Amino acid sequence: MFGRFKMNYYNEIKSILVDNAIGRKVREYKSNQKDLESYYNVGKLLVEAQGGEERAKYGDGLIKEYSKRLTTELGKGYSTRVLKKMRIFYMLVQKGPTLSALFENVNITWSNVCEILKLKDVNEIEYYLNLSNKLCLSTRELRARIKSNEYNRLPVEVKEKLKSNELVSTSDKVPSPVVLQNLKVDDKLTEKIVQKWIDENPTSFCEALGEGYTYVKSQYKIKIGSNYNYIDVLLFNVIDMNYVVVEIKVTELKKEHIGQIETYMNYIDANLKKDFHNKTTGILLVRENNKWLIKYINNDGIIIRNYITSEEQVSECLGDLK
Repeated sequence: MFGRFKMNYYNEIKSILVDNAIGRKVREYKSNQKDLESYYNVGKLLVEAQGGEERAKYGDGLIKEYSKRLTTELGKGYSTRVLKKMRIFYMLVQKGPTLSALFENVNITWSNVCEILKLKDVNEIEYYLNLSNKLCLSTRELRARIKSNEYNRLPVEVKEKLKSNELVSTSDKVPSPVVLQNLKVDDKLTEKIVQKWIDENPTSFCEALGEGYTYVKSQYKIKIGSNYNYIDVLLFNVIDMNYVVVEIKVTELKKEHIGQIETYMNYIDANLKKDFHNKTTGILLVRENNKWLIKYINNDGIIIRNYITSEEQVSECLGDLK
């Protein structure tokens, strides 16, 4: 069934997989990197055995034969689907030096790579590779980030910076819209409902905003003159090393919202910020942006984003499919 030439490819593929399986039992350091190297080489051999990338796109008879024999000789884990993923992985890395270099320098599991292989856009692939590596995401966590369409919710200017490898701050990377997962709204959405969800889900809220956000307190009490005021949510970003004031509105953006959050930011800088902290920033979460008002905001420390519930996100996706 196997020609002599094809048999050589099979034996080489089998040797790589056996060496990797044996090595996985004894190695600890850079184990993920060794997996990727092995599966890349298997993918390369599969493409060559099928006569090149163009011919490898069509017909999987050879892979089915290899899978059947590997399963018989080595056991489970070498299904046709798995071998196809190794082939796709090799072809993906071949798309350019940037991806090749990235895979060489990330510590990411093969399971996470398989999630990323489902994506088509190279820039989106690079984003999730870096995210998974930087945050040590589990496969479940990565799948959730991809499912939430996180990359495509980044502002256009942030995507352009990422493409050109420009420095992007964590505040710039706050997605638009911000999705509040599993926030249930039976009738009308109110600030009280949103605040209650944040109080009950502080970790989910921080993750919805992006990287490095940690929860300090909701309804943070401050005194300005003889009056007490309450900051909706006070966070601290451990990457940017600064406090973050979050104000939530269930209306469109209004000019008084800008004045309010600037006042709160200045209060935190004057009364809570330490010398080694960076300046406090602000995130205004609104239901609808006002592009005319945004045009005249000259405080770069304020980020304005729409927010939606996960149910609204599903509705948007279904609308796009119609």
